[in-house]
This record gives sequence, C-alpha cells and structure tokens, in this order.
Amino acid sequence: MRVLLVDDEADLASALAERLDMRGIEADWVTNGREALDRAASKPYDLAVLDVKMPRLGGLELRERLQSLYPHMKFIFLTGYGSETDFKEVSCREGEACYLVKPIDIEHLIRLMKKLMQPEGGTP
Repeated sequence: MRVLLVDDEADLASALAERLDMRGIEADWVTNGREALDRAASKPYDLAVLDVKMPRLGGLELRERLQSLYPHMKFIFLTGYGSETDFKEVSCREGEACYLVKPIDIEHLIRLMKKLMQPEGGTP
C-alpha cells in the first residue's frame, strides 16, 4: 500500500509517515496541496490522508484534484477537534465518511486504511 500524507503540520506528517513505514506501509508526506499534486503526478498512490484545513488548498478540494488523476484512490481526512461537527456535515454531503479527529491513534488509522483498501464486498 502506498500512502500520501498531506498536513501543514510537518511534525505530525513526518511522525505519521515514520510510524506507518515501521509497520510496513510505504508512506510519503508533504505539507501542502501543491506539493501533494506534484508528488502524486510523479508517483501513484493507493490512498491519501488529507488534513481538511490547510492554507490555499484544503483537503476537500485537494481530494477532487487527486481523484481526477487517480479515480480509484481512497481518502481519509484529518480534522481538528474544533472542526469535527462542521466536517461531519460536509463529509456526509460529499459521500466521504472516512475521517479522524486529531490527535490520531495510529492503530485506528491503520485499521481504517486496511478497511478502505479491501475489495468491494471484502472483509477488513
């Protein structure tokens, strides 16, 4: 599984990538949407973990752009505690139910990633 982590908090993104790598999940990280688009254009990913609120290019818009490059890419969104309620409403309208509230539980993130990567109708 190849994962792209996008969060404007570099410490969080790099720590998550390191912890995923230690568990055998290939993870790259960047700190903004432009870098994410550049990285994804040069290397395909199975899944992207996107911060909802980032300067200039937020997670929802970034998802649309990445999905146009890779229609089968899966997405998990990260949101801060204060914005969880607002994001639940947006995520339901957008048909996206996969989000986690910071701080992230790495084991929960990995379970969610594996579940998303299961074939339709498969068991997690």
